[in-house]
Amino acid sequence: MTPEPGVPNVCQWLGRTAFQQFATFAGATQSQAHIKPVHWYVASRLVVEGGFHPDDVRPRPPFAVEQQGRQKALVHAPNLASGGEHTLLGGLKTKDVDVVVTKPGLGPVIAVSCKGMTGALRNLTNRMEETVGDCTNIHITYPALVFAYLFLIRANQIPQTQDVTAELEKAVSEEETPSKQLAANDIALQLGGEPVESIRRFYSALLELHGRRGIRNDISRYEAIALALIDTSVDKAGANLMGFPPSESPLRFEQLFSTIYLRYDERFVYAAPTLKSVTERIEWASDSPAFQPGVLPSDLDYEPRVT
Repeated sequence: MTPEPGVPNVCQWLGRTAFQQFATFAGATQSQAHIKPVHWYVASRLVVEGGFHPDDVRPRPPFAVEQQGRQKALVHAPNLASGGEHTLLGGLKTKDVDVVVTKPGLGPVIAVSCKGMTGALRNLTNRMEETVGDCTNIHITYPALVFAYLFLIRANQIPQTQDVTAELEKAVSEEETPSKQLAANDIALQLGGEPVESIRRFYSALLELHGRRGIRNDISRYEAIALALIDTSVDKAGANLMGFPPSESPLRFEQLFSTIYLRYDERFVYAAPTLKSVTERIEWASDSPAFQPGVLPSDLDYEPRVT
């Protein structure tokens, strides 16, 4: 994809700013400039929090690794960053995946697909078909791969006046123009803050695709899935809407990365102790240059993995 003018196309170390950009981006979504920052957030988090070497992650995050005695230190190095997706050999066709971790001699071990919808929620049904197909395709070739799925939806709220509400209600009827139907279909939250029915159906379908535990389990299931409604209000743009999914749901964003790390450790570290020197996740030196004031982004919502 060609980036928007002025928008960089290499991985950056971003905190919640990535989600704020998703919530506020006003350009063409075909450029992927609304979701690319989320790719970079995921890739960098897998290094800083997850302990994966930046050389093993695509897009390559902006870090270098320095040896400090027996410890490894992480250095912020924007000049080493790259962009782009990683192409995986699927069982049915090749597939470009947004974020991939590859281990030397083992191949891809983690993949994260990041999708986002800014409106047109009627297309959620088509997204569901793509979601199932992508997971099955990749797991056919790589049954041990930890495959995660992050889906963001802009939490566009229904207008709070009766006149506009009545207009939106009419817009979903067959008598209205396609442009009005699209406007009504962009609304994610009803009056009172509850998600619209299409989002609830999508959430229920994702629940059926979540929770693959072992490599002999259903290959159409993802190891981890998160669905997040992203606030678009001026004072909270980029924040996760806390009321949905429910607090006890396995699809909450807060659980995504811990589930990825758990599944990875189970398959590639604990189950294969002889490969530990290759697969064990790194604990960074606590005094790493990347973690010093003025370097560490102020809006990080996770903690570095340190000794």
